[in-house]
Amino acid sequence: MIKSYLINNSHKHASKWLVLAIDVSITIFNFFLAYVIRFGITLNFDITGFVYQLPVVGVLATLSFLMIGSYKGVVRHTGMRDAYNLFLSVTVLIALTAFLMLSSRTSPLIPELLNIPVSIICIHYMLNIITLTTSRLIFKYCYYYIKSKIGETSRILIYGAGDSGLITLAAITNDSNRSLSVFGFIDDNSQKKGKTINGIKVYASSSLSQSFITKNNIKEIVVSIPHIDKKRLSEISDDLLKLNVKVKIIPAVNDWIDGKLQVSQIKEIQIEDLLDRAPINMENQNIKKELDDKVILITGAAGSIGSEIVRQASYYNYKKLILVDQAESPLYDLQQELLSKGVSNFVPIVADIRDHQRIETIFEKFRPNMVFHAAAYKHVPLMESNPCEAIKINVLGTRKLADLSSEYGVDKFVFVSTDKAVNPTNVMGATKRVAEMYIKCLHKSSKTKFITTRFGNVLGSNGSVIPLFKKQIQKGGPLTVTHQDVTRFFMTIPEASQLVIEAGTMGNGGEIFIFDMGESVRIFDLAKKMIRLSGLKYPNDIDIKITGLRPGEKLYEELLADTENTLPTYHKKIMISKFDDNDCGNVKDKIDDLCIMNLLNQDHQIVGKLKEIVPEYISNNSTFESIDKINNDTVQRKQKVLI
Repeated sequence: MIKSYLINNSHKHASKWLVLAIDVSITIFNFFLAYVIRFGITLNFDITGFVYQLPVVGVLATLSFLMIGSYKGVVRHTGMRDAYNLFLSVTVLIALTAFLMLSSRTSPLIPELLNIPVSIICIHYMLNIITLTTSRLIFKYCYYYIKSKIGETSRILIYGAGDSGLITLAAITNDSNRSLSVFGFIDDNSQKKGKTINGIKVYASSSLSQSFITKNNIKEIVVSIPHIDKKRLSEISDDLLKLNVKVKIIPAVNDWIDGKLQVSQIKEIQIEDLLDRAPINMENQNIKKELDDKVILITGAAGSIGSEIVRQASYYNYKKLILVDQAESPLYDLQQELLSKGVSNFVPIVADIRDHQRIETIFEKFRPNMVFHAAAYKHVPLMESNPCEAIKINVLGTRKLADLSSEYGVDKFVFVSTDKAVNPTNVMGATKRVAEMYIKCLHKSSKTKFITTRFGNVLGSNGSVIPLFKKQIQKGGPLTVTHQDVTRFFMTIPEASQLVIEAGTMGNGGEIFIFDMGESVRIFDLAKKMIRLSGLKYPNDIDIKITGLRPGEKLYEELLADTENTLPTYHKKIMISKFDDNDCGNVKDKIDDLCIMNLLNQDHQIVGKLKEIVPEYISNNSTFESIDKINNDTVQRKQKVLI
């Protein structure tokens, strides 16, 4: 019955009037106890005066508690603030009592029977402070003790016995929505082993074992170490996940709600938390000045990168946001999200960047000052099968958008490129490289500053590997990896978007900004970690299937081409790539020819033209490898003739 009561009523609080009544009762009893302490258990004092004083003290106590409001606090969440309010209430009570005592001596209107001895007032004061505070704490700890012993609770460990661990303990203890009980702390510091914190024992990390977890019925372990290194977090999580428990992590201090940690913010550890690379905090002191009172046009605004650029730009004092995307439903979702956040100074436009007249109408109407061009076809295997469409969007669409930006006097044009444009092995990467080359050449003859940013893979973006693995795990597997040794660079969507905006701020035109993305990640290892994070085991529960490299795919990505070098910027994690200047007149002519040839829908012919524009484009695992073979044979024949 007690168990059922706790479960059904854990969310309810004692009535504040009941708390007031109990506090007043304790105060009245303490007044009697003060007389007993002062005059002894023989009650050798003026009973008539005591009886006369007792109800008056009760009334004064009630007034004191009402004035301060100490009875309003939730008793089972009693903290320092509640103790302080009780202290104030008792102090007010004693002040009123002392005033009454002095008045009884000087004023004929106050009965002499209310002349309370000073010693009684002092003893009563001390008793009230001790007993009222103690009663709250006793109730609080009895409640949680009974709840942990009888109620249906999840026993957890907190990894980290420092200040952050104490804050986590307080957040868990004070939460009434979940039945959680902290069994102990885990800490790497051997000097803390065996000690207790708030009555909870600290265990060494070496104590953790499957038998320890099973014996003590541990369900969750919360990692509460601020500013923990990603590599160290990955090591800890690997060890903990082997124990068949849920592993959770607290958010960064800056993300706490109103500076306080809430239990709802403690989340299960995600693969994004474990990537062995330090997050990049972009310098943005100049962004406000750059975006102030500007009309900003964002293409691909409903996509992964584009939508995050929109979110971050919406925090600044811009003049108007123009959101362009051909995907109706995602654009509608973004519109609703912005409206729900109180953002209203934006215009969502459903449009295709290939439609020159439609895009020109937008430029003519809104006259943008800045353009962030994130619209693109980016899926490598699909574009390998549809090179004409890749050229229409990634080359022709970018060319039209860049030309209009130059024509309408846009201040800055920021182009979102990809690491697949470096020494490309696929159609998608080659088309992005051609787009880079075109805007580089256009910059030389335009007042518009054309800037390129080059990224690796983006965590959680549409079509990225992590959402795919999550879906495959939900279905019971297997996880599909193209090659056991394939590696990729990764960054988060906010980081990528910050880089785009930062590039638009620092860029003077003609640069390609390269992001230091740390070490590349082996996809096979990534798959195994995601299986462990799901509480499963590889290969017993879920296997990993090697499917072979997809058309156009390569084992590793690069951020710099062989002919490129870098220059530093004011941010140590951002570099500027400088590739060799091309004959821009010749490059533009070839791109014009490519766009015309694309109308014929002859895949091999237009890919051959791509390879002519981008000589380093060598196909891999693709039907277009035959073009490379023909080109090689032609080169060899020419060399023989020269010899």
